[in-house]
Amino acid sequence: MERAPGLSVRLKLTLSYAGFLMVASALLLVTVWLSILRYIPDEVTFGFPGLPPNRSDPLNGFGVPAVVLLAFLLVFGLLGGWLLAGRMLAPLSRITDATRIAATGSLSHRIGLQGRSDEFRELADAFDAMLARLEAHVAEQQRFAANASHELRTPLAISQTLLDVARKDPSRDNGELVDRLHAVNTRAIDLTEALLVLSRADQRSFTREPVDLSLVVEEATETLLPLAEERGVTIDTSGDVTPASGSQALLLQMTTNLVHNAIVHNLPDQGTVWVTTTVRPEAVVLTVENSGEKLAPQLVSTLDEPFLRGTERIRTDHAGVGLGLAIVKSIVQAHDGALTLTPRSAGGLHVTVQLPAAPPDAGS
Repeated sequence: MERAPGLSVRLKLTLSYAGFLMVASALLLVTVWLSILRYIPDEVTFGFPGLPPNRSDPLNGFGVPAVVLLAFLLVFGLLGGWLLAGRMLAPLSRITDATRIAATGSLSHRIGLQGRSDEFRELADAFDAMLARLEAHVAEQQRFAANASHELRTPLAISQTLLDVARKDPSRDNGELVDRLHAVNTRAIDLTEALLVLSRADQRSFTREPVDLSLVVEEATETLLPLAEERGVTIDTSGDVTPASGSQALLLQMTTNLVHNAIVHNLPDQGTVWVTTTVRPEAVVLTVENSGEKLAPQLVSTLDEPFLRGTERIRTDHAGVGLGLAIVKSIVQAHDGALTLTPRSAGGLHVTVQLPAAPPDAGS
């Protein structure tokens, strides 16, 4: 939330208590002055002959008013300080209440402090932003768990059905049953491995080491070259040495997923995949483009969510488990990078991965 600049809480408290002290001091001085004037005679003859012998001492009788004044200032100071501190710290009480509400599991509550910017309002805005991110993350995890359960249940249910059919019909050809069970089991294993990779990337449980993205691209494209030739897709790679820092295995998984996605979701024939690595002053960039059908921006914005697939992009073979770009997104985030998906005007998808460049001495 954008706020106009305002006084800090420290300055507000300083001015409040300083002003209160000045008022109290002024009252004290005025009281002392009036008390002294009360006992000074009309003709001041200090140090001169003729001073009245029965002149009252100026300090005589000042003790009782002073005690009364100090008692009044004590009560007034306690009451005034209590009210001032309560008024100044009221936002902190709202933040504390919101923290208690969030601790119970309710993440939808927001503090929403109004007024100009100061330390308390900056803290409240940061707390609201944190709650919003947590709420979105929890909702995403709940959707992910539900979708993962559904995806895992499907092959298990198919296997159960096939086994039930085979049990009821002993004369059925077991060869066909074994082939179908093998295919279903393979899909379940692929999904489980993808979930493990996704979990590993989210937890950032890896050791950073120097990685040349150009060599990673070379390894990924060589692995997927038979699939590209089978589908009539040409892979065009370019780029110089691209030093990055991270996990060799995860970055290879990321690149393989991107290239595999570009091959599978391409034109039926004579398709092309362009893979490029470039170096910038403080970052390295991996770009993967592919020809294909035109994609709506609304569809592209959801492609990196787990188990969400565009219906026009699904094929019966090599369709994957719906976690390819979700894994890419998690790996990029784990490496403090940025993932950008944009539709190509001529059709297909343009993917850009920007990662922090490796330190100059990383190679040593």
